[in-house]
Amino acid sequence: MDGEAAAAPLQVDACGLKCPLPILRTKKALSTLPGGQRIEVLSTDPTSVRDFEAFCQQAGHTLVGWDEADGRYRFLLQKRADPA
Repeated sequence: MDGEAAAAPLQVDACGLKCPLPILRTKKALSTLPGGQRIEVLSTDPTSVRDFEAFCQQAGHTLVGWDEADGRYRFLLQKRADPA
């Protein structure tokens, strides 16, 4: 996922926050972006993997990828397309 994160115009740093705060911060940031844009999210909450998978599925966004290094998770999401 290394090269893909560079394509994200916005980053949310949710490190140190527990569920549901990483999702809530991401949801707020996504609301400022047009459909199809990407966002990178950083988190240290181990439950965030499951949370972001469920959030994307329910909201219609795409979880492009995620990785973990030393207890720090990095997610790349793509906002669903705006309704026509």
